[in-house]
Amino acid sequence: MERFDPATSFGAEVAAEYDNAPRGDEGPAVEFLSALAAGRPALEFAIGTGRIGVPLAESGVEVEGIELSPDMVERLREKASIPVHVGDMTTVATGREYGVVYLVFNTIFNLLTADDQIRCFENAARHLTEDGVFVIEAAIPRAWVDERKPNYVEAEHVGFDRVTFDVARYDPVTQLLEENHVRLTPQGIRFQPIVCRLVTPGELDLMARLAGLRLVDRFGGWHGEPFTGTSLAHVSVYGRA
Repeated sequence: MERFDPATSFGAEVAAEYDNAPRGDEGPAVEFLSALAAGRPALEFAIGTGRIGVPLAESGVEVEGIELSPDMVERLREKASIPVHVGDMTTVATGREYGVVYLVFNTIFNLLTADDQIRCFENAARHLTEDGVFVIEAAIPRAWVDERKPNYVEAEHVGFDRVTFDVARYDPVTQLLEENHVRLTPQGIRFQPIVCRLVTPGELDLMARLAGLRLVDRFGGWHGEPFTGTSLAHVSVYGRA
């Protein structure tokens, strides 16, 4: 997408509204991660405004974070005193090891090359204790795009004084989904662009292998439901190979 910069895509405007629409899975996610941590510290890649990190810390887990957007970190610090290292989750080192490193809500897709996604796994591995695990939550690509119809426009909200729609195109060669959420109101037009690199669970497993990790378990969601051929998302747990 022309002029799109991942480093600035979660700026002040996005950060100001990020907590307005919680996903509703925060409780199960916190329970899942807390059980895995089992009293050990946890590190969240792309901690954002603390949607998961804050309640996880409140549950008794020692949490740290890495976050690229200073604006998201500012919102987080209004809510909690969680230590956050500002920078790229593929390279930043905290100088510690953790029982759990986790990356939620499709954020692995925000890394737009295979090399960057592999570097994310490598950085997670560097931060794990010997028996630690790296947890990734992500959608199944077919839940987002149909490669037979890679371009689409979808109405998200049609109201009396507000219309919101999603315009997207997918390139199966680069695996990049270019998307813009467009909002029309009497006050004007607002664009919210995003680019994601979609990858399958199998591709993530190969990236893990390259980083010296292996798949330990995979679920269809935070409740620990089985991962099946009809699952639209997965929670994958990786440990040292």
